[in-house]
Amino acid sequence: MFIKIKDLELRKLEFDESFAPGAIDLGEDQVQTAPLKASGRAELIRENRGAREVVEDIRFVGKLSTEVQVRCARCLDPVDNVIAEEFDLLYRPLGVDAKGDEVAITEAETEIGYYQGEGLLLEDVLKEQILLALPAKQVCRASCKGLCPQCGTNLNLESCDCVSTMPDVRWAALEDIRKKLER
Repeated sequence: MFIKIKDLELRKLEFDESFAPGAIDLGEDQVQTAPLKASGRAELIRENRGAREVVEDIRFVGKLSTEVQVRCARCLDPVDNVIAEEFDLLYRPLGVDAKGDEVAITEAETEIGYYQGEGLLLEDVLKEQILLALPAKQVCRASCKGLCPQCGTNLNLESCDCVSTMPDVRWAALEDIRKKLER
């Protein structure tokens, strides 16, 4: 659903959308496994910046819910996440805040997104919120043993006969000295 500035100039836009599993591309490491339900409104907020400059921001207020499957960071087994989020977002035209030199931004400015052209896709807004709701690294359980670094065996399911400690090549010179001293 494309949210157009021209439509928002006339009225607020209410949305109540449902997207089938997999309809929102979350990247190769995350998969939407349940319908994504999103409802809320989009509205135009005009920000006056002096006598002649008016910035047209888009504000999204609403909620979403879905389920997303990610891979365990240690063993790569699938991990299910239930996501239910509320959002209140502000999007500003790209480049309107650009300044010539690098400058520090305030904490409030970190909460602003940017759009380009005549509006933005609701799907892009929802995708961003889903990805932000997911943990950066997730494990299937706290006691996950992960994969064997040599053979790739899932150590949660079976053990392997690989050497448990691999020598660090950076210490090889010191190991040679130790062996010479032991003689």
